[in-house]
Amino acid sequence: MFGLEGRRVVITGAGGGVGTALLEVFAGLGAELVACDLPGVEMADVPLRETHRFDLADHGATAAAAAAIAAAGAPDVVVSNAGATRAETLAQTDPEAFDRELELNLGGAVHFTHALLPAMRQRPRGACFVFVSSVNAVQHFGNPAYSVAKAGLHAWMRALATEEGANGIRANAVMPGSIRTPAWDARLARDPDMVERVARLYPLGRLVEPREVALAVAFLASPLAGGITGAVLPVDAGLTASNLPFLRAIS
Repeated sequence: MFGLEGRRVVITGAGGGVGTALLEVFAGLGAELVACDLPGVEMADVPLRETHRFDLADHGATAAAAAAIAAAGAPDVVVSNAGATRAETLAQTDPEAFDRELELNLGGAVHFTHALLPAMRQRPRGACFVFVSSVNAVQHFGNPAYSVAKAGLHAWMRALATEEGANGIRANAVMPGSIRTPAWDARLARDPDMVERVARLYPLGRLVEPREVALAVAFLASPLAGGITGAVLPVDAGLTASNLPFLRAIS
C-alpha cells in the first residue's frame, strides 16, 4: 500500500528510539535501508543494505558519508532524524551549548541533505526528504538552542520543497510532541512522576510513541503523499492544537 518496496531509504540517528522505530517500519514496508549513526551505536535487528558511522557535527565526515551513499546508489528517501538536546533552559544555554546543539540539530542535517541533493534530482519516480522536527520549532517548551535549530530545520525544508520541486524532489517535516524514548531516562531518574504530569498537558492524555512518528514519516515518504511538499505534519497528541491548562482554568 505504501509503495516503498525496494526504495533506497537513508535514515540518520538510526540507533535512537525513533531511529529504531523508523528502521522497523521501513523494513516492514520492504525498503532498502541505509542506516547512519555515531560509531558504536547499536542498530535494530533488521536487514540493512548499508551502515555508515559518522558524527554529523564533523563536516568532513558528513561529506564523505554522503559521497559514499550516493556512489552506491541515489537515495529515493532521506529521513533526517538525528538530534538531541541537553540545555533545558536559558540559564543552561551558554555559548558552547548553543553552538553544539545548533550544529547537531540543524547544521549537520543541512550539510548532509545538501550533499545528497545532486544525486536525488530527476529520479524517475521522484525523491523526497523527511525531517523529524519537534513542537519546539513553533512554541517554547524549554530547550532554547534545540528550538532554534528545529525552527531552522523547517525553513531549510521549505527551501528544498520550493526550489527543488521542479527537479522531482519533495520535502516535508514531521513534528512530534514528547516521545517516550530513552532520552527521558535522565529526567525520570530525577523525577519519576514527570511523564504523568506532562501527559496531562496533551489532549490524548499521553506521550507519543516512536512507532507513531515512524508511521507518519513513512506516509510522507511514500507515493501516498505524492502531492504533499513543504508541509509540517504534527504528531503531538494534540498539543499544538490546544492549551489544556488554560481550558481547565476557565471551565
